[in-house]
Amino acid sequence: MSDVLLGALLGLSIGFLSGAALFFSWKARHTQQIRRDAVARSQAVIAGKVSEQLLPFLPGFTFNPKDVRFLGSPVDFVVFDGLAAGHLDRIVFVEAKTGAAGLTGRERQVREIVMARRVEWSEWRVG
Repeated sequence: MSDVLLGALLGLSIGFLSGAALFFSWKARHTQQIRRDAVARSQAVIAGKVSEQLLPFLPGFTFNPKDVRFLGSPVDFVVFDGLAAGHLDRIVFVEAKTGAAGLTGRERQVREIVMARRVEWSEWRVG
């Protein structure tokens, strides 16, 4: 009877140790993958933010960089088209996107309000 009990304990111990080794091996591989993914996402976000800041100076950007004001949120830029030349023609809201990124819900709301021409001027006097 003691041989059977000893064999059972030995089998359970080997099974437990094997299972623990497999678990820790899986955890190590999975953790590395998660970290690599997090680093890649972080780099993509940083690259996107840098690209946003440089957009007015890139070839193909159709507005004078002197007319561009960076907001960042909820839209990236407001362009006062023609202001630097002394004749403001229009005001344009610009959202910069990289890759296959789409508009966020807030960005879509801003676009809809602008397209519906629900934009106003407000002047405040201080003092």
